[in-house]
Amino acid sequence: MTAYNDAPGTEDGLRRSLGVNRRRFLSTCTAAAATAIAAPVFGAAPAFAHQGHGHGHDHGHGHGQALVPADKRGIILYTVRDATGRDPLSTDLPSGFREVFKQLARFGYRQVEFAGFGQHANAPGGSNLETVEGAKLLRSWLDDYGLRAQGNHGFIPSSWPLSQSDLDEFKRQLEIANILGMEHMGTGGDPTGSAYRADWDVAADKWNALGQIARRAGIKLYTHNHDAAYGFLLDGGPLDDQGRPTRSSGVRKLEYFLKVTDPKSVWLEMDIFWAHVAQYKFHTYTALDGSQRENVFDPAALVRRNNKRYPLFHAKDGVANTTSGDGYDMVPFGTGIIDYRTFFSRVGEARYRNPMVEQDNAPSPTDLAQSLNHARIGYEGIAALRK
Repeated sequence: MTAYNDAPGTEDGLRRSLGVNRRRFLSTCTAAAATAIAAPVFGAAPAFAHQGHGHGHDHGHGHGQALVPADKRGIILYTVRDATGRDPLSTDLPSGFREVFKQLARFGYRQVEFAGFGQHANAPGGSNLETVEGAKLLRSWLDDYGLRAQGNHGFIPSSWPLSQSDLDEFKRQLEIANILGMEHMGTGGDPTGSAYRADWDVAADKWNALGQIARRAGIKLYTHNHDAAYGFLLDGGPLDDQGRPTRSSGVRKLEYFLKVTDPKSVWLEMDIFWAHVAQYKFHTYTALDGSQRENVFDPAALVRRNNKRYPLFHAKDGVANTTSGDGYDMVPFGTGIIDYRTFFSRVGEARYRNPMVEQDNAPSPTDLAQSLNHARIGYEGIAALRK
């Protein structure tokens, strides 16, 4: 018989921890790390100034102070959505929320962020856990494995002014969040997709109202944003044929939103990867006088200027790709070039921040173990960050 080594970090140890047979493991394992390529050409943006020196070279967890404390290391479950959603009767891999929680806790995670509450119908608890009883069941599993729920990308009412049905549903979601022990509740979308200040004013009114309702329930309401929200606001200059401004004062959309929302009622979750994409994409604007101005986005500086408004982060990594339009290709956390050591050092407040490892493209139709493998790699990457 073949002798197997189940020690942590070995092939057989990982294979056993993932519940996958040796043949499948060998057929699906691929190299996770990608090689960084040429940086974007527009200038020495901070994202590309340190080509990998921010992490990936400090795997000795005992050396230096951790930039992300052990109890703050989290993951958004969107990263492993294939695992929570698959049929446990058809695979020996972890399936459904309970088994995925167990596996994530084994990796070392202590926090999770939900991206909805659906799973496969054959998983314990059934397909829909977006109920009071479902939340109680989820909470029991979280407690069993030493995990804390920190947030959810869930329901934000589409109506404004609020319809009664939307208000009732929003309050139901707050009840579920409280059962789960969440400090935060949010959404994965921007307050508005518009570039115009008037629309952001309306969005601010809505979010201030929702934030006050959430605050009364003991929950911090947050919005999660990708690159578009860091583009420049159109707020002046000549009007177009529909009476809308065509030029910018140089204020970014989300910067304006921060100014016109109540800091006691509305919070934000920065997706650090997409903030660096915004740094690559949105570095010039047409000023009110028609001239072209350069203003390179500094994600960490925005957090520092609005220190307590950012309790949550998405921590995902990338390698440079100037042909993609975004400037980066997404890779498992800890295997790219985004300088997370410098970012977390600059923003500080390590006991306040809650970074959630995320990788949008972790699930694979051919490598069923990939998303959990990448979750493990991501945990090792965030644990390795040291001052």
